[in-house]
Amino acid sequence: MSDPVVLRPATPDDAPAIAATIASAFAQYRGRLVPESGAFRETEEGIAAELAKGAGAIVAERNGEMLGCVMIKVMEGDLYFGRLAVVPEARGLGLARRLVAAVEADARARGLAGVRLGVRVVLTENQRLFRSLGYVETGREAHPGFDYPTSINMRKHLLNREYDKVGR
Repeated sequence: MSDPVVLRPATPDDAPAIAATIASAFAQYRGRLVPESGAFRETEEGIAAELAKGAGAIVAERNGEMLGCVMIKVMEGDLYFGRLAVVPEARGLGLARRLVAAVEADARARGLAGVRLGVRVVLTENQRLFRSLGYVETGREAHPGFDYPTSINMRKHLLNREYDKVGR
C-alpha cells in the first residue's frame, strides 16, 4: 500500500461513489437488522439532494477510489454522523476510526459542543468501537412500528477550548 489514503470533504459529484460505498459496506447487515437499514434505500440522487441541502460527507479514497465515507449534518448543536461505511476490501486499515476523527475535527472547527450518532442495538461490535472512541449512550429508541428499542443514541462531548480556559 504505497499510495496514502486521503480524507476530504465530499462534493455533489461524489454522490454515485458514496451510494456505491454505502451499499457495499452495509451489505453485511442485510437480513441481520430488523427493521432493515435505511442504507439499503440510499440512492445517488438522494445523497446528492442531501448534499445540496447542506448536509455533508467526508470520504476516504486512495488513487481516486472511494474506500469509505460518512454522512454528517448539524443536529441540536452537535454534529450528527451516519452511514459510516468502509468497503470490505479496505477493512482493517483503521478507516472507520479516521473518518470518525475527521467528523470530530469538523465539529470542533464549527465550534459545536459534541458529536452524536445512532447505532442498532444488535450491532454490539459497532457499539464497542464507538465506546472505545469516547462515545456514551444517551438513550434508546424504537423504530416506527416497534414496541422495543431497536437503536441506541450515542454522544461524545467535545471540549470547548474557550470554556476550558475560563475554568469550570
